[in-house]
Amino acid sequence: MSEHVEWSDTEVPTPSAPAAVTPADAADAARLVAFGLQPKLQPARDQEYADLLRRYREDPPFARLADAVAAGLGLVVLEVSPRAGMAVTAAEDSVFAVRMGDYARRTSADGGDRFLHGLAHLAVAAMAFPRPEDLADDGYIGRVSVNGVDAFVRQACRRLEERAEEVGENTDPATDAPGLEAAWRIWARRSAAGATKDARRLAGSTTGIVGKAAAFLTDSGFLQRTGDDNGGTYRTTARYQLQVRDMAGSAAMAELLELGVVPVTDGTPTLVPAEDGDDLELAADAGLPFHS
Repeated sequence: MSEHVEWSDTEVPTPSAPAAVTPADAADAARLVAFGLQPKLQPARDQEYADLLRRYREDPPFARLADAVAAGLGLVVLEVSPRAGMAVTAAEDSVFAVRMGDYARRTSADGGDRFLHGLAHLAVAAMAFPRPEDLADDGYIGRVSVNGVDAFVRQACRRLEERAEEVGENTDPATDAPGLEAAWRIWARRSAAGATKDARRLAGSTTGIVGKAAAFLTDSGFLQRTGDDNGGTYRTTARYQLQVRDMAGSAAMAELLELGVVPVTDGTPTLVPAEDGDDLELAADAGLPFHS
């Protein structure tokens, strides 16, 4: 008589407990997020950064931990890759969020200029990636210039003024209530360059405002300066492409694109007549990469 064997005791393996998160794991995850907050740092030039990126891609529990650290800091992870590093953007309630009002106050004594600073950032984004396929193509590099962005906005101003006249809107609102004016009206009235005694452009001129925007985007790792022609020329980075993808659905961005922007390759503006449609109002405090 054969002995009865309880096969069920040997056939069903005991589930292995997930490996506990160690303080070293948490420190590495936080270190990766810290690298992501240094936008100019390139993974190819920092071995520790490259190693942590590789671990993120190959170790799902570590990736979840790093994502949790970022979320706890109010950061949204846009992409983790060798080309962009750990690209993050600040959520509206994050301590790392930069607000349009704060940015404008740092760059100008006139609080009303927040309209112009926001419009400058939107125009840079629209010129850098004028077509949806440009945003979708990871290999696409946009090129802009300070004078080109200013000329583009001024052409857009003329187009918007034509629309306003067609529908009978007041194109000359009270000068003592700039907060009630559309951003394009303020821009059109502002000097393009002006000049100081030593021939520098005025910070409050429209090219000065675009220059401030370009400098901020360069410091943030979104643009790279390539030359001094046309007030300063720049090329986009992978991080900026991700940032613009994240913000591309804004109403103000759509307004500029609906004016008929066509592909730009040399930093100069080009507009074609847009199809007839309902006018959109430019959002007063909208601007990349700011929160209102």
